[in-house]
Amino acid sequence: MVRESEPAWRRQTRSLAERVEAWRERAERRLDRADLAPDLAEAIGSRRWFRGLGTFVGLSAFSLAFWPGFAPLEAAPATRVDNEVRDEFRSQMIMPLALGADSGRHMGATPSVVPLRAAPERPTIQFVATLVQGDSFGRMLQRAGIGAGDAARVESLIAQNVSLGDIAPGTQIDVTLGRRPGADQPRPLDALAFRARFDLALKIERSGGGLAVERQPIRVDSTPLRIRGLAGNSLYRSMRAAGAPASAVQQYLQQLGQQVDLDSGVRPTDTFDLIVSYRRAATGERKVGDLLYAGIDRDGKPKTQLMRWGTGDVFYEASGVGEQTSGLLAPVPGRVTSNFGMRRHPILGYVRRHAGMDFHAAYGTPIHAVTDGYVLSAGRAGGCGNAVKLQHAAGLATRYCHMSQMAVSAGQQVRRGQVIGYVGTTGLSTGAHLHYEMYRNGQAINPASVAYVTRALLSGASLQRFRSVLAQLKTVPVGAALNPLGASAAESKALEPSREIDRLEPARPH
Repeated sequence: MVRESEPAWRRQTRSLAERVEAWRERAERRLDRADLAPDLAEAIGSRRWFRGLGTFVGLSAFSLAFWPGFAPLEAAPATRVDNEVRDEFRSQMIMPLALGADSGRHMGATPSVVPLRAAPERPTIQFVATLVQGDSFGRMLQRAGIGAGDAARVESLIAQNVSLGDIAPGTQIDVTLGRRPGADQPRPLDALAFRARFDLALKIERSGGGLAVERQPIRVDSTPLRIRGLAGNSLYRSMRAAGAPASAVQQYLQQLGQQVDLDSGVRPTDTFDLIVSYRRAATGERKVGDLLYAGIDRDGKPKTQLMRWGTGDVFYEASGVGEQTSGLLAPVPGRVTSNFGMRRHPILGYVRRHAGMDFHAAYGTPIHAVTDGYVLSAGRAGGCGNAVKLQHAAGLATRYCHMSQMAVSAGQQVRRGQVIGYVGTTGLSTGAHLHYEMYRNGQAINPASVAYVTRALLSGASLQRFRSVLAQLKTVPVGAALNPLGASAAESKALEPSREIDRLEPARPH
């Protein structure tokens, strides 16, 4: 009775919904029987399996078809820049004229701009020119606007005082150019001044129609700089906090590390002592040189004393006729992970003799020569990868394997501590490390069983001179080189007042 009272459109709608529901149920039953996504791990090779493979390939192709692209998206069209717009931009830029700026020279052209027939010219131009690496002094002068004749004359005058090749790159030259004699002629050189050496300045001026040079010697004091202080928990930080230059600290640690173990051989209560060559100019400049002395004092007494002696970077131990008793230098600063002897090879899997020692080190760590020698070979060596073999005295040889990069070549002489390569994992290697071997008369030996004692060959008069220089060097007061350089007698006399009234001291207030 309820259904008959319903409107016709509602009965039709309900009838349509029932037919759609019946169609959906029939479609689900058919799709369930179709089994379009079976488990591909079961019944491999059957029709059901190939049907599932087709479904997988189809869905994958459908996904790849809608894969997003990586082409850049244009956010906005680029502004069109023509010559007029570019000139306007250049006229308003703030940048050096040498890099192409036009600031202060002209503005962007407009219809109201009327060119002048002639423009007034500055009577003189003053600027600073810089001698760059690989450039010659003459080319630098001509590039600065000095005529070829004046540039040649300047070179001749400077060469009479210092070698042009000895002028350091980066030297700045103050240049003054005079009024141009003609429209198409270069400006003449009026004056030129620069620091030719640390102790010499040169000034060239035009006098009587020609150029003349004036030497201006600079008084220089060469008192070495001595720095002392407690080692503390970090020797490097303590030395830097005491004011030691970074280059001197690195040399100090390198030389001291060849004599003692910096981790266990230096106590926090020890006193470090270093002396470097140092130069002070009367004009205020300072110049730090090479390390001259490296020492460690313990309980007020010298424990280690090293002084540079002779040519090259050779340091001699002051105690015991210049002996060095630290033994071989470790090739890398890492712990030993595998010793010499029989072991199971980590890659080949069988037991065989390990002909060296393995050091744990990060990839790219520098590898140092353990002592002086020359390079027997440097290149690929089978399972050893990139390897360098060194020949030393007394029939000893060493080999360094698995390098990522080699820094020496065959036949090259190397010194103790010199970098010969970098840690890698080439050849038969499971990771970055150094495989280090040692040979005596061609036979592999345990590297841990060998220690060196190198005699410094100082005796007789040579030893006496060495000890005399060392004793004199240790008399340098701490920090004396940092004091201002006082005026000389001639400088003091030049500063004295010329009038007698100026010599009177001002009255002191009561």
